[in-house]
Amino acid sequence: MDRWEKQLLALVRDFPDDAREQVLAFAEFLKSRLSLPAPPSEPVAIPRPEGESVVKAIRRLSATYPMLDRGKMLNETSALMAQNVLGGRPTEQVIDDLEALFQAQFEAHRKARDAQ
Repeated sequence: MDRWEKQLLALVRDFPDDAREQVLAFAEFLKSRLSLPAPPSEPVAIPRPEGESVVKAIRRLSATYPMLDRGKMLNETSALMAQNVLGGRPTEQVIDDLEALFQAQFEAHRKARDAQ
């Protein structure tokens, strides 16, 4: 959670229910006025560079799959990063597993999208 998300949550946590509803309605109103481009529906082709670190791989894969909610993958990506940093698992193997994780999440995202 970002600093501003924590700050917002701390502010509205003590609000009564009707005030929370007003904050939510106002946020939805503001969002409706924005013209945010929709994330691409297909992955963006970003080649894997030689000598890539695990952190850079996570950044590349996040840019490759901008339609995915990275928060849903936080535990898995953190565990894989720890295997490399703390466990000494080879970087290449961890990046291979990260790529498989992102691909699997994309396939689940695609199935859910197509089911709608």
